[in-house]
Amino acid sequence: MRLTVDHVTRYRYDAPARSVVQSHRLMPSTFAGQKVIDWEVTVEGGLKGARHRDGAGDQVQGWTIAGPVTEVTVHVRGTVETEDLAGVLRGHRESVAPDCYLRETLPTRIDVALAELAQSATGPDTLSLAHALSAAVSDAIAYRPGVTHAHTTASEALALGEGVCQDHAHALIACARHRGIPARYVSGYLFAAQDGTPHEAAHAWAELHIPGLGWVGFDPANRCCPDQRYIRLGSGFDAQDAAPIRGISRGGTGEDMDVTVAVQQAVQ
Repeated sequence: MRLTVDHVTRYRYDAPARSVVQSHRLMPSTFAGQKVIDWEVTVEGGLKGARHRDGAGDQVQGWTIAGPVTEVTVHVRGTVETEDLAGVLRGHRESVAPDCYLRETLPTRIDVALAELAQSATGPDTLSLAHALSAAVSDAIAYRPGVTHAHTTASEALALGEGVCQDHAHALIACARHRGIPARYVSGYLFAAQDGTPHEAAHAWAELHIPGLGWVGFDPANRCCPDQRYIRLGSGFDAQDAAPIRGISRGGTGEDMDVTVAVQQAVQ
């Protein structure tokens, strides 16, 4: 499948900032099942800085916007060719040991309810257990936008019984780590298929490390493993660590953010 992305993120400040510095994970990697055809990231008024590939294999690009800054617009346009590999991440270059993803973070901190949910899943092997954990999270947290926010933790989402893809990913990561399976958060895009399935074009899911297979993606929000409809951007310990855009401003107050994302199937 060939997918096109048009993604605009706009930040506005009530009081002008003296400067803004951002770090982007907005460039998809090329690996088995994902090939970048063309891709461009622009920042209005921005000066491109250093670029590097981090230990998880993600490309990180720095930007600086000199002030006074009242608005910052980040525009992503590109085309990616994808293939369904049943969620298995193959040919992705990275150097971080999988066991480092057993470390707990605040959004993925385990509590009694999450531990009980994790222990309720069973399977004869790690892959079967991973599928069971993903299904358990899907059953425990209904998809409902607007009830959680960017800083909602996995335990809070489970207590609510509702949430969005970020909450599903955090809960699965917490449960997997509790069962001794390295797990990480993945940010990316999802093609809006016309099948009635709840989705968000700017999407997130989890990857669990399975012996003999490596990293395998699981998307509890859509009860599936990532397939040709998914574009993978980057990964981290949790949503904040894997955020496509991170930044700081000097002097700006009252930041407001607006995001629009369109993912379409391109004619080949």
